[in-house]
Formats: sequence, C-alpha cells, structure tokens
Amino acid sequence: MISATLPKGSVGPYQLQAAIAAVHDEANSAEGTDWPQILALYDVLKRISDNPMVRLNYAIASAMVFGAPKGLELLEALGNDARLKNHYRLDAVRAHLLELAGDREMAVVHYRAAASKTASLPERNYLLTQAARLIES
Repeated sequence: MISATLPKGSVGPYQLQAAIAAVHDEANSAEGTDWPQILALYDVLKRISDNPMVRLNYAIASAMVFGAPKGLELLEALGNDARLKNHYRLDAVRAHLLELAGDREMAVVHYRAAASKTASLPERNYLLTQAARLIES
C-alpha cells in the first residue's frame, strides 16, 4: 500500500521510489498496473531529483497513460542529456515504445542498438531476442 510507504512528514526520493515499487507490486500484470498513480509519483520524483533515469521512467509511465507517441516525444529531450544519450536503456525504451506505436522496423533498429551498448550478456540476449521476434512475426 502506498499509504504505508509514504510517511506523514516530508517525502524524499527514497519514499517516492518505494511508493512506485509498491504500486508495481500491487499489480498482477503491466496492464493491471495503476499507471496514472505511477505517473503522478514520477512527476513528483522528477521535480526533486535531477536524474535522467527518473525522466526515462517518467516517459515510460506517460506512454502507458497517454500512448506511445507521448512517451516517444519525451524521449527526444533525453537524447540530448549527456548522462543518458549513449545508454542502452534509452534505445531499449525507444524500441519498446516504437513497437507499441506499430513501427516494428524502427523498433528492431533500436533493440539492436540497445543490445550493442549493454555489457550484460543476459540483457543483450533479451534485446536481440526482442528484435528477432519482431522480424520473424
């Protein structure tokens, strides 16, 4: 419950992250997630934390609430952030949102780009599998 994760006093980034995790945990699936609540929590978190990963997650939550085009729009600004522009997660999120928007060809391009940027073998395999899935279907 969010009420258990947010104290009565001032709220900081850790409490907000815990609240976001709690909302995710309460859902049985991505579709069953209370995305408007998560978006509202990320909105507060991004105001108190200058962290590109927070803004990346805000873009994801925005896409889940308002549609993939809104998330893709928010990703454009993140591409100019030196802390994130060459990070594999930016390409991975862009790929997922492009897939949701129906642009399978560009989704494959970005899944592959993300795979080439990660040092994690399991993540690379997952991203390449996502690209292959789109090509095969």
